[in-house]
Amino acid sequence: MPTVTVEGPPLKDLDRKRTLTREITDALERAFGLPREAYTVVLRENQPENVCVGGELLCDRIARQREEKGKG
Repeated sequence: MPTVTVEGPPLKDLDRKRTLTREITDALERAFGLPREAYTVVLRENQPENVCVGGELLCDRIARQREEKGKG
């Protein structure tokens, strides 16, 4: 049955995870018309030091943006 994997930053708040997965399941149910029990949603949480965008680690990008914000 359909499986959705969401990759993103860690979500510390369990209620936010519940809301996210419930809303994804709701959308899948509307789109496919299968019962809720047919869907699997997997959250893969990635730390900023494990993700690179445009050749720059997210942890470095975040630090640079904070530094730039402090100068402005």
